[in-house]
Amino acid sequence: MSVAVHLDPRLPHEELRRRLYGGALVLLSPTPATEALCAWARHMIEEAFAPLDPLTAQRHLSVERFVAVCAPLKPRFIHHPRTRALLRAVVDERGLDPATTYLDVPRLRMVTSDGYLTSGVGYAHHPHRDTWYSAPLTQLNWWLPLWEMDEASAVAFHPHHWGHPVANDSREFDYYEWNAVGRAQAAQHVRTDTRKQPRPLEAPVLEPALRPVVPPGGVVLFSGAQLHSTVPNTTGRTRYSIDVRTVDLADLLAGRGAPNVDSAPRGTSLRDFRRVLDDAPVPEEVVARLDAGGGRGVLVYRPGDDDGASPSAAA
Repeated sequence: MSVAVHLDPRLPHEELRRRLYGGALVLLSPTPATEALCAWARHMIEEAFAPLDPLTAQRHLSVERFVAVCAPLKPRFIHHPRTRALLRAVVDERGLDPATTYLDVPRLRMVTSDGYLTSGVGYAHHPHRDTWYSAPLTQLNWWLPLWEMDEASAVAFHPHHWGHPVANDSREFDYYEWNAVGRAQAAQHVRTDTRKQPRPLEAPVLEPALRPVVPPGGVVLFSGAQLHSTVPNTTGRTRYSIDVRTVDLADLLAGRGAPNVDSAPRGTSLRDFRRVLDDAPVPEEVVARLDAGGGRGVLVYRPGDDDGASPSAAA
């Protein structure tokens, strides 16, 4: 299937979301608000790795030491009041309605080069849809690189599978069980990652693949139902990025969203989202309608010393 790619589209937000739910990718140029968010993230990363250059620190640190730096850095960025304020500025600048737009916490990602770290806090995502991990079909992903990047350190999209299912084991994934067990174990998985996560049960059709390249502060915007993966980084430099996820309440209420091609997890991540206007959660009666019957576990993850390294995000 061909996928439309829009560069800085001038469309009403409802129409833009409709196209994203239809499989389009949207590339947005840097703006003052996104550049400020990325500058803040770079400051925190540089501070954490000082005096080393974060892009090449992996050449000078053991894997264990690299993880020891990243494990507290990620939640520090996520839960810092300035991070939330900068995210609100991005929403305001884009003209999104703060009364109907809900945000999950942003994720700080690091993809090291040449197989240095591929698990835990540096998890390299296999081909997946976020909807395999209980993301709602209305979820939109905002992916922002923090430094210059190219196709050798990008996110890959696999458009053949927008309309074609991939046999997978998402039916065995319970989001509430993941909250109770899997998320808190991220920093413990250094050399390998044995946490139970949905995977393809057959070889997906990965080519042709799209690998969008945007400058720091630029955005790759896409549906959480897109099949995507982490491109194996061969640049010799660690790639750092931010993932932001949004849902729109009007679309949730109207049943709008991407088609469900092959996702069958239990539970929902909707309770993780907070309204931009006042940090209110998604109304429980809305969540209940979309909850796919999770088993026993934790409905909402309460972070301790880590961000949970949730796989339900861009690669």
